[in-house]
Amino acid sequence: MAETFYVTTPIYYVNAKPHLGHAYTTMVADSITRFKRQRGVDAFFLTGTDEHGINIERAAAARERPVKEHVDEIVEEFKSAFAPLGIEYDRWVRTTDSFHEEGVQTLWRQLSERGHIYKGHYEGWFCGYCNEFKEVEEGEDDPLCPIHERPLDRVAEESYFFRLSAFQEPLLELYRARPDFVRPGARLNEVVSFVSGGLKDLSVSRASVKWGIPVPGDPNHTIYVWMDALMNYITGLGWGNDQFADFDRYWPALHLVGKDILRFHAVYWPAFLMGAGVELPYRVHAHGMWLSGGRKMSKTTGNVIDLNVLRKHFSADMIRYFVLREMAFGQDGDFTYEALIDRVNADLADGLGNLASRTLTMVRNYFEGRPPRNFAEEASGAALVREAVEQARARFDEEFDALNFSRALEALWSALARVDKFITDNQPWKLAKDPSARAQLESVIATAYEGLRLMVLLAAPAMPATTREIWNQMGLRGEPLGINPRETSWGGPLDVSEIGRISPAFPKLDKEKIMADIEKEKSAEEKSLPVEESAPAPATPKAEEAVAPQKAETISIEDFAKVELRAATVLEAERVPKADRLLRLVIDVGEAEPRQILAGIAEYYAPETVVGRKIIVVANLAPRKLRGLESNGMLLAASVGEEGRPVLATFTEDVPNGARLK
Repeated sequence: MAETFYVTTPIYYVNAKPHLGHAYTTMVADSITRFKRQRGVDAFFLTGTDEHGINIERAAAARERPVKEHVDEIVEEFKSAFAPLGIEYDRWVRTTDSFHEEGVQTLWRQLSERGHIYKGHYEGWFCGYCNEFKEVEEGEDDPLCPIHERPLDRVAEESYFFRLSAFQEPLLELYRARPDFVRPGARLNEVVSFVSGGLKDLSVSRASVKWGIPVPGDPNHTIYVWMDALMNYITGLGWGNDQFADFDRYWPALHLVGKDILRFHAVYWPAFLMGAGVELPYRVHAHGMWLSGGRKMSKTTGNVIDLNVLRKHFSADMIRYFVLREMAFGQDGDFTYEALIDRVNADLADGLGNLASRTLTMVRNYFEGRPPRNFAEEASGAALVREAVEQARARFDEEFDALNFSRALEALWSALARVDKFITDNQPWKLAKDPSARAQLESVIATAYEGLRLMVLLAAPAMPATTREIWNQMGLRGEPLGINPRETSWGGPLDVSEIGRISPAFPKLDKEKIMADIEKEKSAEEKSLPVEESAPAPATPKAEEAVAPQKAETISIEDFAKVELRAATVLEAERVPKADRLLRLVIDVGEAEPRQILAGIAEYYAPETVVGRKIIVVANLAPRKLRGLESNGMLLAASVGEEGRPVLATFTEDVPNGARLK
């Protein structure tokens, strides 16, 4: 029986348009799939879209579209965005597909029959943007979502619960027995810490959300969007439905996920599967986030990497190579247009592209387009080239299998540099003028051609289109992705046609021109935007209908006068334990004693970067408790970009602490 492999991406939430983060995970999964298939593995690649929940209702209402029409349009945008990047998935699963609904309801019934689901009453704080209930300190009256900085909704309604608490010890035993179940290791430690802190039973239905899969036997409830969404990984193979018959063939899976959704995949998902008696995934591997210029991407700061801009100025293989080479998988990476251009010019234009052009040009000029295969009399350094390529082949496979894509490509480019140096050292253009050096010339060109051939085979999963083009220019038959590098020997017989047309695989990019064009496009886009953009008003999850965005009500000058805004300086700053997004600030607001306030900015500002800053605070806000700490005031910050990134409000001139803003 052939070895099988199954890889998934998260299914993407259709409340917004596709962006670089979506494309990155999908390009990685595509490259892994191609790598496995090239080595004879029967591989399957699943991706898709998550289309249920209150946030989808709100997004559709904001666009004044029926919900199904909204999700259909966004799904097509995702597919259209992925296709030009060379992404070829085996199946696109949608949570609105009938087969998926059938499978989700099958899981519900199995969990219910095994006693893992019970009916109760839930009361708590819910973020519709996260689709998640939030832990809030007792006594907080108007808590905010620490991620979106938006008010949480108080939900009190009948709910079905999953006995997550019963799976605390089984999950901890899973992590002990299978330390590779969650990777990288730092993420496993986070998961173990979370589960060790105690698990509460999970609310898995909503009586107030209508856009979802009905609970079997109780259509007044819909199934919690995360239980619904996670099921795609097995319903997309046919588990719990009659649409497909691939589950027994391909499961278990390698799940590729962003670190921000790790808990759902490493805690809730295995607990659901344990409860239903289904085999667990092979691994959950969390990757980092793309930053731009060292900062989280935001339209307001102008550092967003636009997929349309990428496709306009760069080929799919340029983009694919950059994301695989630039980010150490599992860590955050920095993506800028300048860095992309530099990497393309250095590694692709001056590297692989130049090696291909110079090697094939010499074959055409010195050997009438027929690559020599003389390896008997080795030129100076030829043995070292062969050794370097063989070492690169072994290391490339080892690193790529371990999802260390950057290291794999680094090994390959190290060998490429060795081949390039070998050509330069032997100066074949001089050997070609000496008839007595013909055998040596054959050895030089044969060695360079063979090294190029094997490196093109290895690079094919990362750059399928360009390696195919180079392969064809080399006069080789077939497709590089159809040839297993592990079964290809150095110097073996080849079916080669005469080399004809030679064109640059990676033309040199004009950095100055491209950056100028991108800046013009950004400027044009900004001018086309309305002066103000209203964000959807956060509707209560208990509402029957989604609420459309409303303009803010006007207030009188008397109302504004009630708010006491004062200048302050941050004296101390530290993270709040067990609260990833909260900073505790000690501020001088011009009073006899410093004040303590809490601010949800830790995701964007390190404590040391805010000490000494001049800020603006609401000084007469009633005290409230967060995480057991009292906050006496509120820091002012602008909420910018789709992700609501905070930017601190401050002054351009020196202002004394305590000065009131009027």
